[in-house]
Amino acid sequence: MNRIPLIELKKGESAVIVSHHGGRMFERRMSSLGLRTNAVVKMISSQLFHGPVTIQVGNSQVALGHGMARRIFVERIINE
Repeated sequence: MNRIPLIELKKGESAVIVSHHGGRMFERRMSSLGLRTNAVVKMISSQLFHGPVTIQVGNSQVALGHGMARRIFVERIINE
């Protein structure tokens, strides 16, 4: 599978988090939001021109800034 930045998902697509890159505070923030390795996320919306990204993780929706979202790497879940 191909790992891609979270921001490349299209609306309605689901993916599994494979890694995220950042400092200790970034890692802590991601963990507190439930964005851990192997978590399944679904793209809800993405704004143009580097706006916020809204994803679903579990039963929660989370809004992330563009800069944070591009440091989270995922693998698309292909529905067959």
